[in-house]
Amino acid sequence: MEIFEQASRLKLRFETKRGCISTEDLWDLPLSNDHGLSLDNLAKGLNRKLKEEGEESFVVPKSQESSILSLQFELVKHVIKVKIEERDAKEQALKKKAKKQKIREIIADKEDETLKNLSEDELRKMLDDL
Repeated sequence: MEIFEQASRLKLRFETKRGCISTEDLWDLPLSNDHGLSLDNLAKGLNRKLKEEGEESFVVPKSQESSILSLQFELVKHVIKVKIEERDAKEQALKKKAKKQKIREIIADKEDETLKNLSEDELRKMLDDL
């Protein structure tokens, strides 16, 4: 079963210092924040709890609580991954836009230079043709 389907069926909530948040609230959290609630801080806390549970047994099935903790951790990791991909794509788009603008400016400068190199008669003829 897909992790978001599991989360919605379980009505999964995440305990934070500010209270409980829902799975869909994860998308509203910043990737990182030194002093507040963030995906990074949430993931660190969940990872710490998973490590405190000790080594995973391959014979004894996971407890309900352990399974929920693992699901929460996977959800947070997924949201982090998607938000990083979106951030990187946005940065690339901004760089591409800036480069296109710079190229347009250079083309305009070259066109101006070409016009400046024309004789007065050629410029008057061009003006009359417009």
